[in-house]
Amino acid sequence: METPLPPPTPVDVVLPCLDEAEALPWVLDRIPSGWRAIVVDNGSTDNSADIARALGAHVVHEQRRGFGAACNAGLTAATADVVCFCDCDASLDPTLLPAVTGPVLDGSADLVLGRRRPTTPRAWPPHARMANLALAQMIRQRTGLRLHDLGPMRAARREALLALGLTDRRSGYPLQMVVRAADAGWRVAETEVPYSPRTGRSKVTGTWRGTWQAVRDMRAVLAEPPVTAPAAGASAAGTGR
Repeated sequence: METPLPPPTPVDVVLPCLDEAEALPWVLDRIPSGWRAIVVDNGSTDNSADIARALGAHVVHEQRRGFGAACNAGLTAATADVVCFCDCDASLDPTLLPAVTGPVLDGSADLVLGRRRPTTPRAWPPHARMANLALAQMIRQRTGLRLHDLGPMRAARREALLALGLTDRRSGYPLQMVVRAADAGWRVAETEVPYSPRTGRSKVTGTWRGTWQAVRDMRAVLAEPPVTAPAAGASAAGTGR
């Protein structure tokens, strides 16, 4: 059962969640005041949903497993004009979300990505970092965007995101968002955010198998033909390239 929708807030924060009971209290306590946390329970076997609900988050249940499925469910449930995405494992600090969201709110960017800066070597395993570097190069070749990281902390306007028609429901979702945004002429920017060791077990980049699956999903996204989507707004004349 989903919690009732509160009145609209300036920003909604989508938090994909799979067995993150240990990290949730820290994460939710650091959501900016007045912003709404949307925790998307993606089939947790612990009490993540109950903890999130007790801490005041709006809880959405998405039974279809996959990072993209959870993000899409959260985006669909959002009502605020601007939507942020943030991992729910305490690797990223939600108090930094205003810095990521600021350029979207003031109209200077259409999509902002948090470029991860590891606080310790343990925060980002070597195989995951190498995969990210390769991906950044592929993004540049495909879109012209000079990005350094496909950061999971990001912000954009909700209606514009919905208009992109994102279809990936697994690890390719974040990449598909960037590629389709670039194709639509969005201004894409990066801002640095600290990246700490996650709380609990990693489902993707903490393992070679998870990383390989993510790479496969992302290669499939990069192979897609360009899809025409509306620009993010009348001001989105640049490409961020």
